[in-house]
Formats: sequence, C-alpha cells, structure tokens
Amino acid sequence: MADWNPGAYLQYTDERSRPFTELVARVPGTPATIVDLGCGPGHLTAVLRARWPGAQVTGVDASPAMIERARAADPGTEYVLADLSTDDHTADLVLSNAALQWVPGHRELLTALADRAAQSFAFQVPGNHDAPSHVLLREVAAREPFADVVGPVERRATADPAEYLDRLARPGWTVDAWETTYTHLLHGPDPVLRWISATGAQPTLQALEAKDPALRARFEEELGAALREAYPEHAYGTPLAFRRVFAVTTRA
Repeated sequence: MADWNPGAYLQYTDERSRPFTELVARVPGTPATIVDLGCGPGHLTAVLRARWPGAQVTGVDASPAMIERARAADPGTEYVLADLSTDDHTADLVLSNAALQWVPGHRELLTALADRAAQSFAFQVPGNHDAPSHVLLREVAAREPFADVVGPVERRATADPAEYLDRLARPGWTVDAWETTYTHLLHGPDPVLRWISATGAQPTLQALEAKDPALRARFEEELGAALREAYPEHAYGTPLAFRRVFAVTTRA
C-alpha cells in the first residue's frame, strides 16, 4: 500500500475526532506519559493535552506522510515513525484510535499492548465492515477489470465489545467495552465516496491509480453510483451510519 494522504483524511475532522474524544473521556486517572499508536497527522494530540495538560505525549505512526504532517503542525510533540505491531514504547496510558484494524491479527496483540501501559490501555476501532459502504466496495472491486488489479478486498473485521472484553479481562485489570453507532450528516457531492476514499477504500484506489488513472476513475464512477443509491441525499444532507467499538482496560 502506498502512503496515506493526510489532507484527504482531514476532510471530515469533526466526525473522525468525536470517537477519540469520547474514548479519552472514559480513561480514568492522570497519566504522566501517553503513547498514541496510529496518531495520524497529530491533530488529536490537542485532545490529550486538554484532558491531561501536564502529560508527555508521544505519537507513533507507520505513515511517513502522517508523521511529517504531525511534526510540521505540532513541533513540540515527539512523533515517531514506527510499525504499530512492533513498536515498543511504554507509558502510563497507551491508546490507539481507528488504527488497530489495519494491523494483521490485532486481537492477539491486545494483551501485549495493555502490558506496555502502567495504568491504562484504550482503543477504538471501526465496526462497520458489513455496512453498505464496505460491502459495495468489495462488490465493485470484484468486478472486471478491477479484480485483476486489486484482487479480493480484505474484510478488515473487528471484534464486538464482548470479544474484546473476553480477551482483555484478567486478574488485576478492569475492562470497559462498548459500541456506538454515529449518524454523521455529510454534505456535498458523493460524500460517502469521499469519506471511504480517505480510509477503507484507499488501498484499492491506490492500486488502481498505479495501474492506470483511468481505471481508478472508472472504479470511482461505479462505486459512487452504488453508494449514492445506498446512501441517498436528502435536503438536509446525506446520513452515514458508522458503528465504532471501544475498550478501556485499567490496572486495578
């Protein structure tokens, strides 16, 4: 996969930031050190500083473009280029926002990630991989001539709160796991296409672009038409239901 596009990702900053704010609100205590795994362009570090003004924050991301953007926008914070699955930073609070779903076998890594936290480990992942947006992405990508280029689009399924609770519950820890379905109100032409183009659809679009920009344009036309039917525009905008799954585990 080519690198991420920070500008595209930040198109829906308010909608993408809200789950992080609600995750942080459920973290107890006053951590002195925080590691943010998958920090992206660093725009959410301000949320951490607002909650814990005295904390030392380290942002970690595997995307050079995201880290470059974060360092330029927030030079007072340490941002590290590293793979989430192999990074070994420790802190009072280790957290991850909408990033672990990109890590293969992330369920098996959860207890090890929690063990790196002196106080709490918290994360949020999208739980919408069976929503029309992602089902249609897989269906259109399976058509010719796209399938020959991109192959099967992986269903990056995350677990339900009960499974995360089961994996994280152990002696000496308390676990808070829950889910929320947001109804985002998007505006402008093809807003759901623009939303997923910056995240879940990006690997597919990048593969098509590398093969032939015209092929990517054709794919976007077909996917856009399917998404407009699944998510009709109203006078007040286009509603997008988006389920997210949260967990906070804290040392007792």
